[in-house]
Order: sequence, then C-alpha cells, then structure tokens
Amino acid sequence: MSRMTVNDRPIEFLMDPETPLLWALRDAANLTGTKYGCGNGDCGSCVVHIDGEPLRSCLVTIAEAEGRFIKTIEGLSGDRMHPVQQAMVAEQAIQCGFCTPGIVMAAAALINRNPDASESEIREAIPNICRCGVYPRLVRAIQRAGRVARRQERISAAPSPGISAEDAAAEVPALSVPEEGTRREQ
Repeated sequence: MSRMTVNDRPIEFLMDPETPLLWALRDAANLTGTKYGCGNGDCGSCVVHIDGEPLRSCLVTIAEAEGRFIKTIEGLSGDRMHPVQQAMVAEQAIQCGFCTPGIVMAAAALINRNPDASESEIREAIPNICRCGVYPRLVRAIQRAGRVARRQERISAAPSPGISAEDAAAEVPALSVPEEGTRREQ
C-alpha cells in the first residue's frame, strides 16, 4: 500500500508497489489527463509534478512516490486559468492535444522556476515529443505565459469550463458526485 498526496488530497493505492505511478493515477485514481505515450520516458506525455519537479510518471513507481506530493494536469488549475493553459490556447499551440498535458506540466514547472526563460531554456526544459509539430507556437506560448506570470500581460482567451460536477458525472459514468454533507474516502 502506497500513500501520497495527489492534487492536494491524500490517496492510498492498494496496488503492487512496483506499479508505475502513471497507471495508478489513470486506472485507480481515474485521473486520465496524464497520458501514456511510450512507457519508457522518451515522449513526456506522462509528465506530472512530484514535489514540484516535472517527472515522467511512467518511470516512477508508486513505492518511489510514497509520501510525496503529486500534481497532475487536473490539479494544476481547476478552472483552466493557469498562465500556461491560457497561453497555449491563445497562441494556438495545441493540435491533437494528446501531448498537451505533459507539455503543460513541464512548462508550468519551468514558469515556476523561471518566468523569464529564454528560447533555449524553454527548448531544454520542454523535451516532450509532439508529433503535430507545434514547437514554434509552443515557445511563444511559454514566453507569453511567463509574461502573464510576471504580471506584464493578461490573456482573455480560453474561458473556464462551464460544466457542473453533476453534469460531468452524467457525461462520465465513472464519476460520482458526493452527496452534500458527506465525505468520500479515497
């Protein structure tokens, strides 16, 4: 049994300790924003923050994640208003979207460390593979997100989602809405 904090909530995974964190997040916690791309750490689709650092969740076991703080794309910003998310939309740096969560997580970690990163620092910090080839727009988006983080610019693109928890649960049967006044155990 492995205990950790995922998106600010304590979670205990009753799985083989050698299970990659990617599969625990996707299959047991139903956090499917973290994507499986290659399974060997090359593509970056599975990047999550572990204790604030961007790491490939396909290479980290739940035993290695024991006691650590994990943040997935779902926990980055509940309203999709993180500067990187906003800038990715505003700069049209999203194509098919498969690699986007991993790129956003890597970029968010970079912006947290250095909101004024140069183009070369961005290219070094974002080694993710995007088969759609959004790289020039990606660099512009991350630079723009840095300006937003430094409060030098505002972005009015990408409105926050307008779906209630009840509507989401109706659309995705695996989700349930806890009754008011009750706490759902993980």
